[in-house]
Amino acid sequence: MKLTMLGTGNAMVTECYNTCFTISDDNSHFLVDGGGGNGLLVQLKSAGIDWKDIRDIFVTHKHIDHLLGIMWMIRLICQNVNRGNYTGEARLYAHDEVIDILMDMSEKLLRKKDFAVIGKNLHLIKITDGETVSIMNKDVTFFDIQSTKAKQFGFSMMIDKDRKLTCCGDEPYNKCEKPYAQNSAYLLHEAFCLYSQADVFKPYEKNHSTVKDACELASELNVDNLILYHTEDKNIENRKELYLKEGEEFFNGNIFVPEDLEVIELI
Repeated sequence: MKLTMLGTGNAMVTECYNTCFTISDDNSHFLVDGGGGNGLLVQLKSAGIDWKDIRDIFVTHKHIDHLLGIMWMIRLICQNVNRGNYTGEARLYAHDEVIDILMDMSEKLLRKKDFAVIGKNLHLIKITDGETVSIMNKDVTFFDIQSTKAKQFGFSMMIDKDRKLTCCGDEPYNKCEKPYAQNSAYLLHEAFCLYSQADVFKPYEKNHSTVKDACELASELNVDNLILYHTEDKNIENRKELYLKEGEEFFNGNIFVPEDLEVIELI
């Protein structure tokens, strides 16, 4: 299995794409969020991922830098079903607020015959806190991160019987996530900026974390591998070097600071 970071940036970046990624097993792909537009399609093409092979999608929350790219996936699926270029079924998982928004946008923006595909070939599925589903033959458990901004879910996926990957969304860790995040083989956590530059980027005012915060958390939770994302883009040229330097002071495990389109093998 592998993880492809399609985008690594926060909402307002211009030097990289907004945070979204796929988890892949051979030619099966699980898409998590979509970024803020049809740049998602460019990223998928650049990554060598055929959008038709994405049969499971998860949307963490309703912010536009996560949601709007998903509308392009919905449009592609619905149009191509009607053109006879897409067979079988796809599933989109999200909590109730996100599903309601996507249904409303789809009804207003898609052609009637394309909207009619939803519920037939494309299933928009409302998930609840603690619910487990099977995706690519792996158990995936969704959980409410108890956001103070917009209702948001993360997830934990069993890579194999003993190891799990956990995504905490794009906000600071909440202790309610401990049963899912603790002892993860891989933990995906936002790092809005360096702690040393907190006075510049003001992450705490935006309810975000720093590299130092994420790394201290990973150490506390006994995580093996930490993946940092949802960052600023002012340090884009030296981001990996700078983030690793700060993070390694606080976490002894492996730290990944991926660039857009970087692939991480889940070994």
